Amino acid sequence: MKILISAASYASNISGIQRHACNVVRCLLQQPEVSFVHLVIAPWQRKLTQDAGIKSDLRLSTHIADMEPGSLSRNLWHYRILPELAAHLEVDLVHLTYPVPVNAAAFRCPTVVTLHDMYPYEIPKNFGFPKFIFNRLVLKQCLRNVDVIACVSDATRNRLKQYSSVRIWHKAIRIYNCVEAQPHCTTQSPLPNWQGEPFLLCVAQHRHNKNLPLLIRIFDRLLRSGHVGSNVRLVILGITAQDTRNIHRTVASLDLGRSICFLEGLSESELQWCYTQCEAVVAPSLTEGFGLPVAEALLVGCRIVCSDIPAHREVGDGRCRFVALGQDAEKAFAEALVKVLKEPKSPPAALPQFSMPTLARQYISLYRKLISSSVPEENANASISINETMSERQPL
Repeated sequence: MKILISAASYASNISGIQRHACNVVRCLLQQPEVSFVHLVIAPWQRKLTQDAGIKSDLRLSTHIADMEPGSLSRNLWHYRILPELAAHLEVDLVHLTYPVPVNAAAFRCPTVVTLHDMYPYEIPKNFGFPKFIFNRLVLKQCLRNVDVIACVSDATRNRLKQYSSVRIWHKAIRIYNCVEAQPHCTTQSPLPNWQGEPFLLCVAQHRHNKNLPLLIRIFDRLLRSGHVGSNVRLVILGITAQDTRNIHRTVASLDLGRSICFLEGLSESELQWCYTQCEAVVAPSLTEGFGLPVAEALLVGCRIVCSDIPAHREVGDGRCRFVALGQDAEKAFAEALVKVLKEPKSPPAALPQFSMPTLARQYISLYRKLISSSVPEENANASISINETMSERQPL
């Protein structure tokens, strides 16, 4: 089977969506049934496969989408050009790695979308007004027109059920994000001017749901109370987004500029260095689709303090220290960190449910059923239930 993976998005530095796309590619290239994988990226993502550590393979071809920066150009490309590219390449299936506008009538093959979260409905502050309205429309249109929705967690699938119709929810299945221990770790620190100082780590984009202002106040409380040394730093790794200005205002108001390091665009080996060297990973998110940093930290054996939300429980139940969000969250997080910092690090966890072989089998099983069940073009409006792995496809 020939599969097209669309990963073209706004981010130039590697983020969760791009890492997911590259992991899907790696999963598929392990399977002998896959004869070719076409990976589509944006012009500003030319280093994506290199940064993600994808090895060269004769069955992998990378295509640069002819699009301009900006959501309008990206969305028009996906709606108008992607179906033409899929037809030209004669692929058997198209896998969208995040929701984009889908011209269902133009596709000659089945389509799958990975659903990471329901943020446009659940936490519109991530996008601001009026952008969240447009994001809701795109999300709804995409979910209505693809054949199958692959949710990255049960938490996300449950949110989909809450915010969508029965027809859409019945197209949804759960296929976890792929998270595996990385064999390569750089020996050089990616932290500027690092001289061996201890640091806490948070891997998070600057979005409202990541709750970074709370994290900064927690860190300030730890410093002021003397529960951590004055040389301890907080490292926040993630791309800038809607909440960046608010985050930096919080840092400035607490005079923590010299104690907090913001980084983005790290390679996989540099990210692994951060996990292995940090004193603890902190994840105070209000909501998540999948707790990727928690899973990655577990694979390294990090101490972990995270918010008590469904996605974190699904990934790390029994292995993390969970803190309830609420009026006393700042104090509770600080107390939890004081306790875990006194404990030894755990051995790396085994997370077979997120492993590449497990997920590769699930993807291939899904693709095989979709491809074998795909109907002739003249019957493209026929509806088959998700149990038969096909669903209704409608034009915009």
